[in-house]
Amino acid sequence: MENFSLPQAQPFDFPEGDHGVLLIHGFTGTPAHMRLVGEGLRDNGFAVRGILLPGHGESPEAMGKSAWQDWVRCALEAAQEMRKRCRFLTVAGLSLGGCLALMTAEQMNVDACVSIAAPMKTIARFRSLAPAAALVHPMVHKRADGSRDSLRADYDIGYDSYPMSSVGDLSAVMRRARQHLSLITCPILTVQSRMDRTVTADSPDIIVNGVSSRVKEMLWLDHAPHVCTISPEYPRIVSGITEFLRRNG
Repeated sequence: MENFSLPQAQPFDFPEGDHGVLLIHGFTGTPAHMRLVGEGLRDNGFAVRGILLPGHGESPEAMGKSAWQDWVRCALEAAQEMRKRCRFLTVAGLSLGGCLALMTAEQMNVDACVSIAAPMKTIARFRSLAPAAALVHPMVHKRADGSRDSLRADYDIGYDSYPMSSVGDLSAVMRRARQHLSLITCPILTVQSRMDRTVTADSPDIIVNGVSSRVKEMLWLDHAPHVCTISPEYPRIVSGITEFLRRNG
């Protein structure tokens, strides 16, 4: 669904609470993919902010005018703003947003990091061919995916197509997040579904084995596709993050 004027697709900010959680959506997505988790964390006493990454929530053509550096800058600036008003800060994100959360934890002092379906590797192997493919097929149109039938359709708001050139930017974020995992020392939680057909199953292992954190935990979901934050298992994500942060806050 590409109706970006809907309220759930807008950035959101729930400022009450001394522990802030920054939520970052994924590639081609919107804050709608993080809204249910954000509301759950808010109800559990956290201050929560969900941001909209540059080039998203407008048009696929607008996405082609942004670059991976813009996404990283957006995440860092949002985290720095939350740090000013919250005693504790956690960065969390879905897919691309999970990689951006890792990069933010690598570059600034945060109290915890949560990566949700963050790709260290993807099942599709065409990413390295994106620059050449963009000359022939400038736009990628998403195929019908039956696994999304279980998602909350009213929150599944994002692009149905995207520029092939943006795949190269996604690859750049993945590569840089993976290269510098050892710089992360804060407690970290990785969330991954066994039904994910986008991210390789060893991505969580790459993350927890790569970071320098003393506290590192995994939460496995059994019945969710890649965009697990709007699946029927989103309450498990909320409770898992809440319990993790209360144990390590």
